[in-house]
Amino acid sequence: MTSFDYGQFTTRNIGFVTPAEQQRLRETIIFVCGVGGMGGAAFMALVRAGIGRFVIADIDVFEVSNLNRQVFATAETIGRPKAESAAAAARAINPDIAIEVVGAEWVDRLAEIAARCRIIVNGMDDIPAGIHLYRTAAAAGATVIDAYMSPLPSVTVVRPEDPRPEQRLGYPTVGKPWRDIGEADRRAAMLAEIEHVMLHSSSRRHVDLAIAAEVAAGRRSRMSFAPMVISTGMLMAYEAIALALGKRTGTDCRGWFFNPHAPKVERPLPGPVAALLRPLVRRALKRMVGG
Repeated sequence: MTSFDYGQFTTRNIGFVTPAEQQRLRETIIFVCGVGGMGGAAFMALVRAGIGRFVIADIDVFEVSNLNRQVFATAETIGRPKAESAAAAARAINPDIAIEVVGAEWVDRLAEIAARCRIIVNGMDDIPAGIHLYRTAAAAGATVIDAYMSPLPSVTVVRPEDPRPEQRLGYPTVGKPWRDIGEADRRAAMLAEIEHVMLHSSSRRHVDLAIAAEVAAGRRSRMSFAPMVISTGMLMAYEAIALALGKRTGTDCRGWFFNPHAPKVERPLPGPVAALLRPLVRRALKRMVGG
């Protein structure tokens, strides 16, 4: 068996990055919270890009329904913990990689993790835990890379000085301890995010609205499709690499949507335009979910 050599492993990266930048990536530590769908795709790309140190967390196990989109889900990993399976796959790519796998205790260790990992990839779909993640990241001075609940690939970069999603999107959770966030709060937060997606992108044109209404009403699991999920993970990985190298990409806390059907990039509407259209979108969303 040929012995592993990091330089040879990353030799084709050079040209996209300099040798000095590649060494910087090797020394970077990133926290990936959720390594299933988008988070798993981002993690895979970052491992292959040569990021050398990670903390990863996921409390779930792989299920058959994950096979359609999650890069570490295989027939062999069904029933196995996602974080441990993802870590094993990463070590098979780069045997020198340093990975700390954290279980459900990550929520209690988050302040310490965020103090070490100034770049955080949010791959969760748990709203209270996500709010905890964002609040703690701000206090620690860490940046969170995330995406919207959207049929189109999207990406956001929320720096420590930026408003948290709960503030920017108008969740009813501001000032509430994250462990006290109940089902009504979760639903309101989800609808606020869906409203933003409908207002600022053409997402509604690329999905079955009847099924989307069932998801929004809590009667059906979220839809996920491999091209969308994996593309989103790649956008997140690009942003993480840029942050690691101290480069600005133009992505901010409001983010943007990539429409592969047009193709084009869709950015948030100007404030006055959004204010005019928001009541129309809100009424349409209420009709869609049955009031």
